[in-house]
Amino acid sequence: MTDLEAAIAAVRPLDEGAMAAARAHLERLTKPTGSLGRLEELAITLAGITGEPAPALEPRRIVIVAGDHGIARRGVSAYPPEVTGQMVDNFLAGGAAINALAGWAGASVVVVDAGVATTLPRTRAGGRTKARLVSAPIRPGTGDISVGPAMTRQEALRSVELGLLVAADMSREGIGVTGVGEMGIGNSTSASAITAAMTGRDVRTVTGRGTGVDDRLRARKVDLIERAITVNRPDIADPIGVLAAVGGLEIGTLVGLILGSAAAGIPVVLDGFITGSAALIAAALCPAVRPRLIAAHRSPEPGHDVILERLGLSPILDLELRLGEGTGAALAIGLLDAACRVRDEMATFDSAGVSGPARSLSLSRVVC
Repeated sequence: MTDLEAAIAAVRPLDEGAMAAARAHLERLTKPTGSLGRLEELAITLAGITGEPAPALEPRRIVIVAGDHGIARRGVSAYPPEVTGQMVDNFLAGGAAINALAGWAGASVVVVDAGVATTLPRTRAGGRTKARLVSAPIRPGTGDISVGPAMTRQEALRSVELGLLVAADMSREGIGVTGVGEMGIGNSTSASAITAAMTGRDVRTVTGRGTGVDDRLRARKVDLIERAITVNRPDIADPIGVLAAVGGLEIGTLVGLILGSAAAGIPVVLDGFITGSAALIAAALCPAVRPRLIAAHRSPEPGHDVILERLGLSPILDLELRLGEGTGAALAIGLLDAACRVRDEMATFDSAGVSGPARSLSLSRVVC
């Protein structure tokens, strides 16, 4: 059995017993049943994922996976390809948005180099929450998907296996929750291609503006994705084949990270569109992973709505975030923490001496 097969086999349904215990506890707290809405749902979901009625979300981690894309040389982004490596340097220095938000959420940051094409610059001084680098590049970026496959099938499998290794390390460290993010100029193009291939939706429907390109560049982006699908013929019945044909090294690593975390019972908080495209492939490989995923937010990228619908996920936030990096995941982890504080710090009706909900009276017993 391969590591991928073992991880898929290890993903179990949500723990119904732990969820029932969490639900019963929430019903005893000093509030009307269900009155805290999604916070209560999240606390119950966390119990099902971890198998514990009251899991601790400590320590927290944001994992950003970075990789370059050959298609970026076709001008599908508002930024040049070398920005991928420059932003990795910024993460390591502590100067990016995710560093600030991870610090707010109390999460450490790890950056995985799955295939950055440029030499990483020397790290400069920066903010307080600096990132740790895991350097394991599979190749220096993907091929240009408009003329051929992004990578070989073996390279796609290696990218997934890298994600499994990162998840295994987190399990050994006892990580309580992980948010997943990415960095890769051109990766919204690959994510759109994956989404179109895995859902059967029209390329125009699932392709947005990425880093903020104008109408002309978006039209070029759509044309290149259509070419990529024509040239590579990704097959929905072969998720690894789809990854190899039109995906990215960082997307493949995210697939393994999602599956490995699910197998280890670690709650996975998806960031936005790119991590969602990885989740599509992970869920195709292992349908049991779907209920174990938590969607942080709804991206303005039109393909993200298609992904959320296909996975059956309801995002926690809708803040028009489109940065990536795991920024939405960090914000959502803050709300998961709020759900756990409600669960752990509120008094019960009995402990507070507060009367619980009155039992309903039968009309036949009411004396007028």
